[in-house]
Amino acid sequence: MDHMPPAIRLPIVVAGLVASKGNARASPGWVVDRNQNRDIGSDSGARLNQFVLTTVDSSISVGSFEGFSWIRPHGKGSFMNSPALKAYCDSRLAAGENLLVVDLADCGGMDSTFMGTLAGTAARLSAINGGRLHIAEPGERNRRSLEDLGLDFLMDIDPPSAPWRGSIESIRSGLQPLHQQPDSGRLQRTRHVLDAHQTLSGINRKNASGFAGVVGTLKEELSKKERLANDGGSA
Repeated sequence: MDHMPPAIRLPIVVAGLVASKGNARASPGWVVDRNQNRDIGSDSGARLNQFVLTTVDSSISVGSFEGFSWIRPHGKGSFMNSPALKAYCDSRLAAGENLLVVDLADCGGMDSTFMGTLAGTAARLSAINGGRLHIAEPGERNRRSLEDLGLDFLMDIDPPSAPWRGSIESIRSGLQPLHQQPDSGRLQRTRHVLDAHQTLSGINRKNASGFAGVVGTLKEELSKKERLANDGGSA
């Protein structure tokens, strides 16, 4: 995929665009495995605070503990489940939480939208006195993906002196699944994915260059959907 940073070794999902070498075509809601070039998922939403945000191959478990909240994705982190991730994180920030921990031990890979959502959350936390986003047990692949985009400067990856050290298994046993909510619609999904990629683009020049084509395509797609919605069509 020519407009994505070549160092990202992930299933490629960008705003419902199915990426092939040298081009991208609109295919809302379908996940394409870059390595096997096949559809592996479809649209699904998530409902916050009803306790499993479920896509075809992923769910998210959450829990609030003394001094921090814990988020554990199961399966792939993607543009499908990242809106619920953002909503949950925003709800915890609104409740006064200043430490969020994203447990990636069971996350098989992240697309750029998911990582952009993490970056946006980290940025909002950094604006709070003492606020931080921690990444727990990312594994080599996820750590490399975060570092390739420069996100290790926004968040703490496996910090050795974190307050949750030594309690991970007991924390995981206390998590609850995040339930489904109605689909927010293509217009809101496109806005979410555009915001995630603009966040990534603002981190460094490499990202800005690498995601320029994606951001441009998403802006065009969003503009078309907004015009359609204003004209009374379905977005």
